[in-house]
Amino acid sequence: MKILIVEDSEDLQEALREGLHRSGFAVDVASDGTVGLSYARNGHYEVIVLDLMLPGIEGLQLLREYRAHGG
Repeated sequence: MKILIVEDSEDLQEALREGLHRSGFAVDVASDGTVGLSYARNGHYEVIVLDLMLPGIEGLQLLREYRAHGG
């Protein structure tokens, strides 16, 4: 299973990435909403862990744009 984490806190990012990776998941990480949206549109993720308060595009706006384009 492939998971995208969009989180600007480096500590939380790393903890989530490490824990999910240890559990056998493929994990990509984005530190801001703009990069996260690009990853979401171009990757095939079964799960996206999305922070709401992000630099660039905020989490809810990222979700709206992703869904508006077929995500």
